[in-house]
Amino acid sequence: MIEAFRGLYGAADGLRVFRAPGRVNLIGEHTDYSFGFVLPVALDLATFVATAPAADGKLRLHSEHRRETQEFDVSRLAELAPAHHWTDYPLGVARELARLGFAIQPANMLIRSTVPEGSGLSSSAALEVSSALAFLGGREVAPLELAKLCQRAEREFVGMPCGIMDQYISVFGREHSATKIDCRSLDHQLVVLPDGVAFVAVNTMVKHALAGSAYKDRVAECAAAVSGIRQRFPFAASLRDVASQDQFESVAHLLPPVVARRARHVVTEDERVELFVTASARGDLETMGRLLVASHRSLQYDYEVSCAELDFLVDQALLIDGVYGSRMTGGGFGGCTVTMLRPGAVEAFTERIARSYQRRFQVTPRIYRCNPSAGAQECTSFETIPPVG
Repeated sequence: MIEAFRGLYGAADGLRVFRAPGRVNLIGEHTDYSFGFVLPVALDLATFVATAPAADGKLRLHSEHRRETQEFDVSRLAELAPAHHWTDYPLGVARELARLGFAIQPANMLIRSTVPEGSGLSSSAALEVSSALAFLGGREVAPLELAKLCQRAEREFVGMPCGIMDQYISVFGREHSATKIDCRSLDHQLVVLPDGVAFVAVNTMVKHALAGSAYKDRVAECAAAVSGIRQRFPFAASLRDVASQDQFESVAHLLPPVVARRARHVVTEDERVELFVTASARGDLETMGRLLVASHRSLQYDYEVSCAELDFLVDQALLIDGVYGSRMTGGGFGGCTVTMLRPGAVEAFTERIARSYQRRFQVTPRIYRCNPSAGAQECTSFETIPPVG
């Protein structure tokens, strides 16, 4: 990466490199913006930002993946409007840092990522958090504030009304553990996963066009559900405040049918997160697997954010020996599934699921072993940074 930086900018004096991981969410999908529970793991797939000072007042951002360099005048960053371009993510972060009083210094930056875009593995949060560390250049921000400012960048500058999960796990991830996040209190609990289990993400290699608009629709539908529920339970500030599925069913008739289905998913998904953590603590792999499948069916039928490719991968995974459960992960309408299986079954699973998917859709999926990783940090061992591709 040092050589690539020199080849691009001519020198690498004062170079520093910062890393932030992508994530796979094991269970707890589309609950974070209703202040519920999620259970992601940070991945060893990550975004790296190499940065060195520039002497001409410019900020240059180069994406290796996109083979594109964009240049900005540092003194005019506050005047920039969203361009609906990949640079909105780091620029939104720069704006939030400036609002907190951190001056953005002129710099040359090289961005390298092994997190596949559009996969549901949170390439956007990995870019936001790694960019934030690069802009800070060692200046300290409390970890929770770092996650929150990156979320604000995505919500207010990029324009995606996301919850806190992606940025949070990119900051707080730990090796060997999942992280249960309470998206209301913003507390978290490390969850050590049982021995004898592996998680694998399978990328559909598609992202359907309605993904962005449907995400915003679901946020609005959850808000509409809360308005209806308040007719019976005035204390409900979000769907998190519905204590159980039984309590929800007592008010479901007050809601339009589509809105009721959306809310039912969120309420039951929060319960599934709690049950999954409990099952993990006692090493109950069968129950964990069943909860993953129940989560997918809820996303498929109640929340309606799945698609034919995701459903096919889940259905096929459940036919393969050694698989405990499978579900879509991420925003939906493409991206990845996450499958829980015996470690010894990974190789056979990979071969069979790829062959089945290729035969059905004429597309070869990419498959990733989900190894829980540390959260964002400065890189001090450059040989650990993978080559592009």
